[in-house]
Amino acid sequence: MEINKQGRHVQQKLASVLDIPGDIVMDLPKMTIIGNIQLYIENHRGIIEYSSDTIRISVSFGEIEITGENLTIRTITRDEIHLDGVITVVRCNR
Repeated sequence: MEINKQGRHVQQKLASVLDIPGDIVMDLPKMTIIGNIQLYIENHRGIIEYSSDTIRISVSFGEIEITGENLTIRTITRDEIHLDGVITVVRCNR
């Protein structure tokens, strides 16, 4: 379900008033990058493509594409993905 701009604005205000992180209220992924060698993605919807130089991950607004060298999935759970390798580009696509 896609939420329009007004709906997103209401969600942002609600998150602010209730002091709840926006990624939870708005169903957004949370990414943590450590240098260019590790990437954690929380709140994903699954793997679309996986190779040693490209990983595409489904998220609420579209997909996240990671490119680099020797990319590997260290851990994947229902809520989180942990990637290792030499990360050169992280791109969000709608």
